[in-house]
Amino acid sequence: MSTIKRNYIFDFDSTLTRVEALDVLAEITLKNDPRKDEIIQEIIDITNLGIDGEISFTASLERRIKLLKANKSNLTELVEDLKKQVSISIERNKEFFKLYADDIYVISCGFKEFIDPIVKEYNIPSEKVFANTFEFAADGEIIGFDAHNPLSQHNGKIQCLRDMNLDGEVQVIGDGYSDYVTREAGVAHKFFAYTENISRDKTTENADHIAPNLDEFLYVNNLTRNISYPKNRIKILLLENVHPDAFKKLSTDGFSVETVSKSLSEDELIEKIKDVHVLGIRSKTNVTQRVVDAADKLMVVSAFCIGTKQIDLEACKEKGIVVFNAPYSNTRSVVELAIGEIIMLMRSVFQRSTEIHNGQWNKTAAGSREVRGKKLGIIGYGNIGSQLSILAEALGMDVYYYDVEDKLALGNAKKIVKLEDLLSISDVVTLHIDDNAANKNFFGEKEISQMKDGAHLVNLSRGFIVDIPALVAALKSGKIAGTAIDVYPEEPRKNGEFFTELQGLPNVILTPHVGGSTEEAQRDIADFVPSKIMAYMNSGNTVDAVNFPNIRLPRQTNAHRFLHIHKNVPGVMAKINKILAKYDLNIIGQYLSTDSKVGYVITDLDKEYNKSVIEKLRNIEGTIKFRVLY
Repeated sequence: MSTIKRNYIFDFDSTLTRVEALDVLAEITLKNDPRKDEIIQEIIDITNLGIDGEISFTASLERRIKLLKANKSNLTELVEDLKKQVSISIERNKEFFKLYADDIYVISCGFKEFIDPIVKEYNIPSEKVFANTFEFAADGEIIGFDAHNPLSQHNGKIQCLRDMNLDGEVQVIGDGYSDYVTREAGVAHKFFAYTENISRDKTTENADHIAPNLDEFLYVNNLTRNISYPKNRIKILLLENVHPDAFKKLSTDGFSVETVSKSLSEDELIEKIKDVHVLGIRSKTNVTQRVVDAADKLMVVSAFCIGTKQIDLEACKEKGIVVFNAPYSNTRSVVELAIGEIIMLMRSVFQRSTEIHNGQWNKTAAGSREVRGKKLGIIGYGNIGSQLSILAEALGMDVYYYDVEDKLALGNAKKIVKLEDLLSISDVVTLHIDDNAANKNFFGEKEISQMKDGAHLVNLSRGFIVDIPALVAALKSGKIAGTAIDVYPEEPRKNGEFFTELQGLPNVILTPHVGGSTEEAQRDIADFVPSKIMAYMNSGNTVDAVNFPNIRLPRQTNAHRFLHIHKNVPGVMAKINKILAKYDLNIIGQYLSTDSKVGYVITDLDKEYNKSVIEKLRNIEGTIKFRVLY
């Protein structure tokens, strides 16, 4: 820790709390006033004019108090409301206020009557709070303020700091004009623009440093903090037009998030990923060995989709990069499209629609059949296949399924042991197979020949599993009466020209890989995947990781947590514990999970530690990644 004597001067409104206290007081005092919203907006506007220096602070204060129509009795409710509105990172770092109590002051243009009881809980006594005071009428009505207090005047904080005449360096942390002018006036050595609750251009432009939260301020000053590395310094890159809810969720949690609407080529990604800690992609961006080698800071790759074939999972594992995906979020969307396409194929809807678009009126029942009583053959009885089974049975279909693994039948579905037996009885065959490379051309000429004449085929899984030339030949010969295809052996990285041999054939429904592309599915994915990212980054959880040992961890708030990823070789755990014992560190919890290649150890410690222990742990032979969580 630094030996320089420092004084930390905090603003109150929109810094220590998330709100402007007088705005909250207005909500209380005007709740029965028919002009409430209009008056509150006027108070907010006056507040901002004063904060930005557009009008004198004295004038701002006078005008707001007149509009408030407040009474001393209202202050009790105000204090209770403000206690719930303490800034999140301030509340998270109570320990700092305890350890550095001698060096912390509050200088505010607010009022001691409500500031004192809030900051008292953060170990800041009344004598260290410099603020205005109200004047009350005999009945308790707030009629004004002490006009002799320098903080009621323009540039009052400058005068207040001059009068305090503090020894050592003075750092001011605040969000407004009255805060940053202290540095310009020479009474503060550094000004930190605090933007956790509000960011004002005039304030940030004049700051020595922008602090999106108290964690950043404490990190820059190398002070005691609840988390070792501020989240705003953790960079997340989201590609391929990921749903905006993902950006909102991750940025609200404090991370620095950048979005790019398209996929990136390998070379583009290598250039972009150098300072990225978390990468979010969909299906078109490939995370190759070269990309992984270039990503020195990368800790997480998240696929905002089901498949992970576009990610080199082994390369990620060997570099300690955890991979998550969204295996369930779009299940319903894919199933609904499959049901819709089955009905459209069996009713020849697509053909009739094309004809009428071209001015033909072909009202016929030929080749148009109900799905009720027909046999559906599902190949791949995982999340999607099994859900499709339930909906299809509800429509009256007889459901059969084939899977290489032993899967429990849902409803009245019947398991078929041999694929050829399933194909021979099915009126519709639908494919729901994983992206294992061994499944290339899984469904080809042989499988097609085993199907019923005039059956239909639906593929919403992977493009490479169907032999397209063989399918085209079967459609042209009439062996297959119709097909619906959503995925292709090769798909473009962005919108533009696309060709497949299936184009122009009758009773063929072609869609551009939109099986999971519904608003609901994308919202669900944008909720599920960021939750996994946050669980890992915030607490070390690897539950549902596709390439990593899975560990579910309790949230620790009163301990330090070390995360150690290493090659799975003998003796690493013993070396870790030997080092911890050498530095007299008390372990209150330890968790280990391994697979054939990597081990993941989490250690919770209940006391301060010598920083040199980190280097010792990082230098254990076989270490892949090490980080201190808090």
